[in-house]
Amino acid sequence: MNRNTNIRTMKLIRGIGSVINWKDTKNKQLIAGILALKNADEAKRFLRDLMTEKEIKEFANRLEAATLLSQNVQYNTISEDTGLSSTTIARIAKWLGGSLGGYRLILNRIIPSNKLGTSSRQHTASSKIGKGLYLSS
Repeated sequence: MNRNTNIRTMKLIRGIGSVINWKDTKNKQLIAGILALKNADEAKRFLRDLMTEKEIKEFANRLEAATLLSQNVQYNTISEDTGLSSTTIARIAKWLGGSLGGYRLILNRIIPSNKLGTSSRQHTASSKIGKGLYLSS
């Protein structure tokens, strides 16, 4: 790794570490637990034990919002489909296009590349009402 790469990496780590201490023993254990999962059944069992049903639905809705944003679906449609607020959707959009690339990494692994960036759910007749919100006709 050269010096410039090292500096970028450190800035990236500071960006994700400003709120969360990833070196904390408990956070390391959480990551290790996720990485230890071997299949969908194990993931379902772990997530259900770890989170409430409401939390699971919230995370599923956020991933769905990222999927829809990557397909250029409008905020109001995403909000209607997921129940997420426009603020949450805007935050997901920011992270989706951000330098960490967590959403993009997962979407590229779970969705065929020909599905990303396009959607049959887009509305052709709409007017922008601000903050990325659109009215559909």
